[in-house]
Order: sequence, then C-alpha cells, then structure tokens
Amino acid sequence: MRLPAPLVEGRLLRRYKRFLADVELEGGRLVTAHTPNTGSMMQCAVPGHRVLLSSSDNPKRKLPYTLELIRVAGHWVDTHTHRTNRVVEEALREGAIEPFAGFDVRPEFPFGDSRIDFYLEKEGRGALLEVKNVTLVEQRGLACFPDAVTTRGQKHLRELMKAKAQGYRAAVFFLVQRFEATGFCPADGIDPEYGRLLREAAACGVEVLAYRTLVTPEEVRVDSRLPVVL
Repeated sequence: MRLPAPLVEGRLLRRYKRFLADVELEGGRLVTAHTPNTGSMMQCAVPGHRVLLSSSDNPKRKLPYTLELIRVAGHWVDTHTHRTNRVVEEALREGAIEPFAGFDVRPEFPFGDSRIDFYLEKEGRGALLEVKNVTLVEQRGLACFPDAVTTRGQKHLRELMKAKAQGYRAAVFFLVQRFEATGFCPADGIDPEYGRLLREAAACGVEVLAYRTLVTPEEVRVDSRLPVVL
C-alpha cells in the first residue's frame, strides 16, 4: 500500500494522551502530530527516535500532521493502526496470503457482539479473519501481541471460537511490523488472559497466522509468513 507523499522527517520528543506526539522537525521547528494508535507503543514511542509525518492542508483538521512511521532497530515501523486492515485487504485481494488465496473479500463483518475485520468466502465456504497490528519484539526476537491489556482483543478471540463452533473457518492474523522479528508469540507477560485465550482458540481449530511487513517511506506491504510459537 502506498503511503502519503511527501513525508516529513523529524525526531520524536514525546507521545502523550494516547493520540498526541510532539516532534522536532529538521531545522528545529516543533509540531504536535496526531498518533493513530491506541496501544502503548512501547519500544516505538521512544524519545529521540526518527519519525516520518504526513501533512494535510484540510482547514477542518485541528492537527495538520499525522505520525506515519517510526525508526526502530534500524527499520521503519508502521504504527498507524488505521492502515493495518487496508494493508491486509490489499494482500488478500492480490492473493499474497496463501491460506486465503482466491477468496472473495468482504470487510467489516458483523458477528455476535462484534464486527470481525473480514469475511472471506470461496466455493461456498465462509471464513472469518480478525487482524491485529504488532509492533513489539521480545528478547528472543519474537514479535508479540498485545503491548497493553486488550479486553477487546480477548472478546474477538471468543467470537472466533464461536464462529468455528458454528462451522465457519476462523483465523486471527497478526501483522508484524518489525522486520527483524523471526517469529510470533503471545505477550503473556503483558496480557496473560489474551495468551490463554489464543492457545485455547488454536486448540479449537482457529488458525493463528503471522506475516511480517516490508515497510519503506514509500509503501507498506505484506512480505513473508512467520512461524507462530504458542
């Protein structure tokens, strides 16, 4: 998926109130950027990290700048969670996610008390796919989710298990934004209940997929599949 252009480079000073980030642009100008990410962004929202911002000339916007990418461990990381599903949808439609190649794609499918990210269908069989954005890497080099306790994420796993019991194919898809990651595991130290539910879901037949992205200042795209360690 192509990113907005041109992007403006700066240095992160602080991230606060969840959706705000103070950034020093080249030349010393200070701006406040919108940060579209509800997680803790640990390892990413670190003062001093290089960032790339997009800008908008929409007069109705309170903040013209949006935080798009952060440089972590020598690689660009996409922390813009509003883009996550669009990156995955593009890959699904292009057949780049092999387990669901050739499936028709319908975003935002109501199921139970939730809206699952995608309903996929092929030859009359339906599948539900829930997507999670991953920006955290643990000491073993494994990407992990979540980076903060997520009752919403727990609810989604319960819904996927219900869908599986009702005859749907069901999967949770972890979009790993850290290029140095060698695999994926649940972040048990942060949200042990999520880890427990993920293992329970896998045991019930819910597929657990993890794919790494390739992130550049020009685009974000699904790159390669990673092993999942449960």
